[in-house]
Amino acid sequence: MAKMTLEELRNLRASKQNSLQKRSIEGKEGQIIIGMGTCGIAAGAKTVLDAFLSELDANGITNISVTQTGCMGLCHVEPTIEVIVPNMPDVIYGKVDAKVVKQIVKDHIIDHKLVSEHLYDKPSADIYAKDGDK
Repeated sequence: MAKMTLEELRNLRASKQNSLQKRSIEGKEGQIIIGMGTCGIAAGAKTVLDAFLSELDANGITNISVTQTGCMGLCHVEPTIEVIVPNMPDVIYGKVDAKVVKQIVKDHIIDHKLVSEHLYDKPSADIYAKDGDK
């Protein structure tokens, strides 16, 4: 194995610190929580986690953290994710893949619209504001 130069080590450290910052909840307005129990991992949750990190970067979103948790109890719709962002209900999406990640970032996080076709835990209609009720 070749030795790394000091500059390569500094770049590696900066890259890892940047990656850790994306996963930190401190000072963030919202959170995406990926279900990473064995069922979630087997269904592709690691790919979903990486897709969220990439998609948030691509859209310049830095106020949302991406973290992981154990099984959410919805094994039949893995991979599952919980999205907690300001001015939106906390929801759990299921059957999430890289394509759905793009849709969640665009629709839910940026445009503040629920992605109904992947919603598996939806709050009651009386506890969130519909368009025009704000």
